[in-house]
Order: sequence, then structure tokens, then C-alpha cells
Amino acid sequence: MTKQAIDLVVGMGEIGYPIYRLLSKGGITGGYDLDHTRMDVKKFDKIKNNPISMLHVCIPFTNKFVENVLNIIDERNPELVVIHSTISPHTTESIQKKTNIPVIYSATRGIHKRMLKDMLRYSKFYAVYDWAPKSTWASKKFANRMKKSGLKTKRMSNPLTLELAKIIVDTSYYGWLITYAQLSNMVAIQNGVNYDEMWSFADEIHKFLGNRPKMYPGFIGGHCVIPNLSLVQNETLNLIDKINILYVKKVKDAKLINKKYVKGKQSYDKK
Repeated sequence: MTKQAIDLVVGMGEIGYPIYRLLSKGGITGGYDLDHTRMDVKKFDKIKNNPISMLHVCIPFTNKFVENVLNIIDERNPELVVIHSTISPHTTESIQKKTNIPVIYSATRGIHKRMLKDMLRYSKFYAVYDWAPKSTWASKKFANRMKKSGLKTKRMSNPLTLELAKIIVDTSYYGWLITYAQLSNMVAIQNGVNYDEMWSFADEIHKFLGNRPKMYPGFIGGHCVIPNLSLVQNETLNLIDKINILYVKKVKDAKLINKKYVKGKQSYDKK
């Protein structure tokens, strides 16, 4: 008897687990992680030998990412590969050139503590190279699968554009805005003025024009904004990290500022 093809999510962390939950609503889905405490081992054991329709890659990016993904592809032989991890530019291209299986890149957007909700809120951008095997089929299959899971999709022209969009337009831009907040707070402290009062000057401008966002002047923590800078190696963007380090040295209790703003309901979510 032929076993039913399934979706397999590899990497059950802050991205993989929400994706696993969403996919499970639209079809049989397995989840695997090297840390077995993150997965449903009994469920996985029942379906681990089923053919793989779509392989969803949600593992952290490292210098062995391409090698690791290719090894998983060789081992599981899926019909389609989807990368949801944040990756360096040209990674999808590198993998696609070494496999005959179509590879889609679909960047993930959202705040980790509410990732499931945010994934349903935002469109799931994706891209596949036109020269990839069965690219049109792969695009339709992915879009239909996401629709069954309750997700909206939007296709970009190529994976490189989306790889850069995730880093440059999302996490690094967010970090750049916080960096300016840090700089403006250091100026306020140096001159003995209140940060919030100083920024109130922009409230009405931002209300009408939407181009004067006031960010919290806190330390950039987490594992998105700063780590993702290394994926593009841009000297100017690296100032985000340098100023972040300087901020801790210059501003007393810099790492506690976030808690202050959360308590006062003036904060912006951090990555």
C-alpha cells in the first residue's frame, strides 16, 4: 500500500514550530529536530518513512547551511524544498544549482513571542528562480499549500531579492531606527534633557506624515537584528552593532530601558 506524501518541517525552533502548527491544519505534517524534546516523537515515528511532498527548512543559518540542506535533500528526496530560515544572499541560488529539486525561499516575518499570530497577519512572501526545475509547478504548489494552512502569499521575482529584503528592509532597518534612538538618547543625557519630552516635538509630524517614528532607546538584544548583520557584511550597517556596544558603555542600565518602556506602554516590540 502506497504511503501518503507528507510535509516535513526540519528545525522546530521559534520559526519551525509555528510553521509546523500552521501546516498541520492543512495536511499531514511531521516535525523533526536534533533536540527531540522539541518534537512529537511518537507522531514522527509513525510517518517518518512516508514520502516527502514538501521539505520545510527552518534550521539556523551557519557556514554549513548549504551542505546541511543538501544532505537532508539527498536523504529525504522531497518533491519540493522550502527554506524559511533567514539566510545570506545567494544561498538559495547555491542550493538550487546543486539539486534537481525546485527550491523556494520564503522569508519569515514576525515577533518571536507571537510568531504564529504574525504569520497569519502578514503575507508569506516567497520566490523561486525561473530557471529552477518545474518552477511554475513549485510556485503553485507552495501557494496552494499555504492557502490551505490559512496563510496569504505574495511572490517576488527571485530569491535574491527576498533574501536581501529580509535583512535590509526588515531586521537591519529596524535596528537602524533603534540606533538613532540610542544616539538621540545619548545626546539627551549629555545635555540633561528628557528623552520623551524631546521626542514629543515629532508626535504631530509622525501622526500626519508617518515619517518620524519614535523608537525606544534600549539595547538591541535578541537573535535577529545583530546576528543578521553578518549575513550581508556591510561596513555602514555594522555601525548598528558598534553603536549598540558603545551604548551599553555610555548609558547606565541601558539593558533595562526596554523594561521601563514596556511598563510605561511606550515601547515598540523588539526582534
